[in-house]
Amino acid sequence: MSLNQLQYARDLDLPSREAMLQRAPSVQQFWDNNTDVLSNAWKEWEDNNTDNLFTLDSSLIDKNLREAVMQAWENPSKELAVKDLLKEVAPDVFQFQFFDPERLADLRGYLESVWDAQIPLRPPYGIVLNRRGAMLDKRSEGYLGAPSFQAFYREILDTYMRPISRLLFPEVMGYDTQTFGFSIHYQPNTDNSIRPHTDASAVTMNINMNLPDEAFSGSELDFFNPTTHQTKRLSFKPGIAMLHRGNVAHAAQPITSGERTNMVLWLFGDHGRLPQQGGERVAISAQERWTIPTDPQDDYAPF
Repeated sequence: MSLNQLQYARDLDLPSREAMLQRAPSVQQFWDNNTDVLSNAWKEWEDNNTDNLFTLDSSLIDKNLREAVMQAWENPSKELAVKDLLKEVAPDVFQFQFFDPERLADLRGYLESVWDAQIPLRPPYGIVLNRRGAMLDKRSEGYLGAPSFQAFYREILDTYMRPISRLLFPEVMGYDTQTFGFSIHYQPNTDNSIRPHTDASAVTMNINMNLPDEAFSGSELDFFNPTTHQTKRLSFKPGIAMLHRGNVAHAAQPITSGERTNMVLWLFGDHGRLPQQGGERVAISAQERWTIPTDPQDDYAPF
């Protein structure tokens, strides 16, 4: 690998915001043509900053959650200790402490270094005004390809999100082999809300990464109950995760002050397959829940 790949990547001319919003063919061509350059640039950036980057590991996870999950991996029959940490705050919507609020400064510091690396990152389509929106999964072009981040990302999905999702929603088993992820940053006068929608996922986990002293107002999530036609409005706190089925309709209210930074993760089946809506919930054993699929990772990306 040439040692000038990092500078070469930094010198690339990014497609315009208008072209990205319109999903112009030139945008896809840009990412396709520079896949190897960007991958090599992230490796070179990380190699150059080994002494300055915080090591992403499970110590960032809330202690109670981490210990309960590790116990369940060792002995799945003890998984109820995990479930006890999860609170159903709306139908099929669960909330729990995921990141340790006192450690979020380390995670955010790492991500600040990522933004300052000046390596092109593709923001989620339709969310292109702010600089902190990025694709996280390697199946997405222009993703955050730093090897240490990718290892941490896989740990969140494989060790935590998937077995917890199976514990709450057994029917996602087999529709959780593939992954997708992005970060999103809300601030007034830019990308400040998202209209009502459902996700192309079997299950979604949305984790807030605000620091304890980073207050914001507005930006609540509304969850819609199709049976009662009522809306439940929920607010984020630092390190809190909301986990729900992808087919639960939801929307983000406008943020009115401050900023909100979140990581959004999806699970779905091979080539985007989803469980049948309203299908029977088939019981699975605890031993089956606490496993990692052996299916190969495909290249399907919802957007």
